[in-house]
Amino acid sequence: MRSFGGQLKQLSFWAENAAPIGLVVLVIVFAILSPTFLTLGNIKAMLVAAAILVILAIGQSFVITTGGIDLSISATMTLGAVGFGLAYTAGLGFWLSAVVAILTGLLIGLINGLLIATGKVTDFIATLGTLSVATGLALIVSNGKPITVTSVELLTLTSGSVWIFGYPIILAAILGVLAWFFMFRTRFGLHVQAVGGNEDSARANGISSTRIRMAVYLISAGLAGVAAILLVARVGAAEPAINTQYLLNSIAAVVLGGVSLTGGKAKIVGPIIGALLLTALTNGLTLLGVSQFYQPLAVGLVVVLAALLTRFQKK
Repeated sequence: MRSFGGQLKQLSFWAENAAPIGLVVLVIVFAILSPTFLTLGNIKAMLVAAAILVILAIGQSFVITTGGIDLSISATMTLGAVGFGLAYTAGLGFWLSAVVAILTGLLIGLINGLLIATGKVTDFIATLGTLSVATGLALIVSNGKPITVTSVELLTLTSGSVWIFGYPIILAAILGVLAWFFMFRTRFGLHVQAVGGNEDSARANGISSTRIRMAVYLISAGLAGVAAILLVARVGAAEPAINTQYLLNSIAAVVLGGVSLTGGKAKIVGPIIGALLLTALTNGLTLLGVSQFYQPLAVGLVVVLAALLTRFQKK
């Protein structure tokens, strides 16, 4: 029995630390296999590339902590990007266009919140529906064509950096710190975890699960709006076609980061490291010349392994 208990403790350790351990292993392996992997230029490029996924993973973490899931997060980002592009071409300028992108995201978040918290529609169905709605709206208002955006501010956002830390990852880090503070140092964060842990018990203690669920979907969608701005900056245009890779990877990063899919277990740093791990994995495979067809397979295997390990997390 002691041996069995020791094995469980060992599995629990791996489950709790899957993201940081996996990231370290990947860095060592790719550094050995590719001499360019740990160059300052490549590290900077990876961090910039990871910024969007980090922000989406932070938003998804709040939702999943309540036991929900946001399948519309990538489509919300796409619609926010299109909103940014349309606003900028209409002459609103960078900052007002950025506000439009975030407000567009918040609108989808509000719909999700109302459907799930008030309408009692299951999160899977509600966000699957808004995924389709946001995707359709992005294609309709843009006529299915990319909206080219040429902006000094976007150029600065893309190329500016402090040493190897580009402005996008700095922004993502700031949002990560704020998310950690609100999740672990405020009553709101405690309520988010309480609703995910036991909704009936949370209600009995005077916590409004309706308001909490509304709030987390607004946070997720609002951060998707912020990610939309970085997406436009990265691509140089507002692309109306949804990138489902961001949806899958945002959930994958949260799972890798040790957040329980059943709710009640919150983490912010873990999902951020999970997002960095997935970015490093894709980057390393690309440097090694591995076909892009195999990259989703590699990501999927890593996520399935992490999901299996979560069964052994400490409660």
